[in-house]
Amino acid sequence: MVTRRTFVAWVAGAVPVALVARRADALGAAWIAGEPETLRALAEAVLPTELGATGAARVALGFQAWIDNYAQHAELVHGYGTSALRFSRATPRPNWAVQLERIGRRTEDGGRRAFAAMSIEERRAVVRDELKNERIDRMPAVGSASHVALALLSFYYGSSQAADLCYGSQIGRTMCRPLETASRKPLPLARAAGTRR
Repeated sequence: MVTRRTFVAWVAGAVPVALVARRADALGAAWIAGEPETLRALAEAVLPTELGATGAARVALGFQAWIDNYAQHAELVHGYGTSALRFSRATPRPNWAVQLERIGRRTEDGGRRAFAAMSIEERRAVVRDELKNERIDRMPAVGSASHVALALLSFYYGSSQAADLCYGSQIGRTMCRPLETASRKPLPLARAAGTRR
């Protein structure tokens, strides 16, 4: 049985933790917002080359918006046939912010060029080094990703844009389409100028 004294002591102990968590999230928001160039450079390194710099920047911007709007401890839709409630995890933003800042400070061996100034291949080498100790056997959910590079990949590959690129057609998965277009064959995907098939 929980006594009033035990409960008050528990609440008193929990308040600083909540304040610390909020402060860490606020710092994470500032760090990620302060590293837009690094986030764009990371997106160019890990996302499909067909997107080009403009497409990668657009995904990075969408990912930033996803992070900014993440609601921690929010009730999630439960599975069919079960009444078990599930809630979103604590925000991963502080951890991702530290990783992004570390990536941004990386330089080429013996050189002075920062991550964003490196070639795509050099950036990919940095990402491989960052992920070398990660145990990856499947694409994680965005909010469950242990590393910002994996979160960015998961964010993109869960999108309608990624499905369109994969099939080379404007399928519009998860997009609302009128019923009169349901029987039509998807249109071919328009390719960016200068990209190879």
